[in-house]
Amino acid sequence: MKLTILGGGGFRVPLVYGALLRDHAEGRVTHVVLHDLDAGRLSAVTRVLAEQAAGVPDAPEVTATTDLDEALRGADFVFSAIRVGGLQGRADDERVALAEGVLGQETVGAGGIAYGLRTVPVAVDIARRVARLAPDAWVINFTNPAGLVTEAMSRHLGDRVIGICDSPVGLGRRIARVLGANPNEAWIDYVGLNHLGWVRGLRVAGRDELPRLLADPDLLGSFEEGKLFGADWLRSLGAIPNEYLHYYYFNREAVRAYQQAEKTRGAFLRDQQARFYAEMQNPDAPALKVWDRTRAEREATYMAENRESAGAGERDEDDLSGGYEKVALALMRAIARDERTTLILNVRNQRTLSVLDTDAVIEVPCLVDANGAHPVTVDPLPGHATGLVCAVKAVEREVLAATDSGSRATAVKAFALHPLVDSVNVARRLVEGYTEVHPGLAYLR
Repeated sequence: MKLTILGGGGFRVPLVYGALLRDHAEGRVTHVVLHDLDAGRLSAVTRVLAEQAAGVPDAPEVTATTDLDEALRGADFVFSAIRVGGLQGRADDERVALAEGVLGQETVGAGGIAYGLRTVPVAVDIARRVARLAPDAWVINFTNPAGLVTEAMSRHLGDRVIGICDSPVGLGRRIARVLGANPNEAWIDYVGLNHLGWVRGLRVAGRDELPRLLADPDLLGSFEEGKLFGADWLRSLGAIPNEYLHYYYFNREAVRAYQQAEKTRGAFLRDQQARFYAEMQNPDAPALKVWDRTRAEREATYMAENRESAGAGERDEDDLSGGYEKVALALMRAIARDERTTLILNVRNQRTLSVLDTDAVIEVPCLVDANGAHPVTVDPLPGHATGLVCAVKAVEREVLAATDSGSRATAVKAFALHPLVDSVNVARRLVEGYTEVHPGLAYLR
């Protein structure tokens, strides 16, 4: 089976390959094609993968190319993990937004809109190429903003594109561990959009254990989200929010923490990864060791500003191991081998949430089999959550409209309507600022 990874020179690709190396079952991936626009990055990552594969006799073959069409032809699965504009683009997204006093995070608020405006046209081009060159392939989208990009690609690929994120899975596993349950045996009642969802129940043997967690302040304070949001607020919600909702519920504190930080997250990662790729230019550098050291630092500093503003302290060691590669492999296995499973995924709504239309991409538990991912029926969201979901989905639709039409006015509308952008004038200045620093937004007229 052939797997193509777009953004194959990206820093997190070895996580995916490591998961593939642990899969020895029939029908596994035997050939991985890495595609990237940067040949130097491809070379660096290929070296890391070669060291990972040392001593593994049935390791998947790895080839690399800068030719997109060549990479897609004959693919059974396509992982889309691109970053349009690179980490410099992410740093610019943060800087422009923070100068206006609003959030610049890559998937939430102004930064997420800017990232979407320059990513969607590229993702749509990829979707059209997949439809032409590999019509039977399944596309698994890692590219942020994951829900928005998945919805854009689904207009050309239908249900053959599925978005993944490790945040809901990690949240569910943390709650299960705190409750003394086996995460693999728990049913996680999770619903929302990507980076905008809530765990409303965790059922073990048919019993919902979440009320027990919400009633115990000590348990609530023992894991990442409890530290971020505080026990009182979680009890008020009656649910456990995705960690990214900290940007909404504690927006002023988050923006202030980012403004006061020595470097934004994007600038930190830009500089950190530049050092990694520079070090990899030395042919004698121990590729896997250098990569692993850099990865550990990256994971340990994840959402550091939010944890600092909440007084949450350091991340637990169990939360430093990533996870999206495990979701991707489980999804691929379920489809390729008809190994039926349940995963939280980004898929078209169908009739799952009545407040959204059938084509809106949402993030919910799905039953997965050889025919793809099928969202399960969920209870309606409470009013406060429904309001947020509908408002953010409306913004995503304006982003898609702006990329379709090239309308600058529609782009301004997308920014202005977002709950974390509090002024039409700010929205106008954001569009001006982003079009000045991002050549990829020249299409907005």
